[in-house]
Amino acid sequence: MSDLTRLLALALANPDAKMALATVTSTWGSAPRPCGSHMLVLENGRFEGSVSGGCVENAVMTEVADVISNNRFLTRRYGVTNESAWAVGLPCGGEIEVMIQPVSPNGFRQELFSRLAAAQADGEPVQLTTDAMGHTSEQLGGSGFVNIYRPPRRMLIVGAVQIAQSLAVIAQEVGMRVTLIDPRGLYLTPERFPGITLDSRWPDEAVAALVPNNSTAVVTLSHDTKLDDPALAAALRAPTGYIAALGSRRSHATRLQRLSLLGFTSAELQRIEGPAGLKIGAVGSSEIALSIIASAVKELTAGEHALPDAAYTS
Repeated sequence: MSDLTRLLALALANPDAKMALATVTSTWGSAPRPCGSHMLVLENGRFEGSVSGGCVENAVMTEVADVISNNRFLTRRYGVTNESAWAVGLPCGGEIEVMIQPVSPNGFRQELFSRLAAAQADGEPVQLTTDAMGHTSEQLGGSGFVNIYRPPRRMLIVGAVQIAQSLAVIAQEVGMRVTLIDPRGLYLTPERFPGITLDSRWPDEAVAALVPNNSTAVVTLSHDTKLDDPALAAALRAPTGYIAALGSRRSHATRLQRLSLLGFTSAELQRIEGPAGLKIGAVGSSEIALSIIASAVKELTAGEHALPDAAYTS
């Protein structure tokens, strides 16, 4: 479950509670959390999210109490040059600016939480703008702080094999939405993959229907060319953010030869990482799964850096 998903779950589960939303709006130097990061705090002190990784959360909590009590919007800067640096400075040497907004019970911002949750579920991006008075809306072209909420990352795993059991769990732990694809009923069972979305269609059909984008990873694990090759072809025909296939270097070379006969160019085939995963000397299914997740995160993050970031507009 992603940080945003946890935060939205807390907000939507407490529609009658007073709360405040803290958001990182600017960073300088080695700030631990990027612009757009959130921390939601309920009046009773329960919270989700983070604006600094732990460096200034207590100071933000103090401000939150004032924001909730007086229903007011404010911004604060924390860091080594801040007048209160000794108390709440960032040990990494950076600075952050944080805006803190009150969230009234059943108010408009609660509607925005519902909108964000629905967009995340549907895989849609959302852009929200907060003006100088702390009012947030989906208006485009206005001045203020613009936060871009990208679709959640997904992982489509082809082949319900042993490595998939570890890979699916770790992928979910890092916030990816996982779909496991395998037409072989004896492999694809809820008992072997509890809590995982299962898809029994043929891999090419399933991958194409799930419409992978630059926030999607497609990983083939079955070692069965009848399953893996069509899935890889479908992933190559889409703007898939990360494509990988399990197997030796020799098997990968023959795999590329087969795919080239389908008309894929050398440049297109280079998008497939094979063997899958970062080279960390992984042994055993869990370590191999970890190496694949690490590589997927690396590639998806690189692709997302080409998209707009949260920032002030004028």
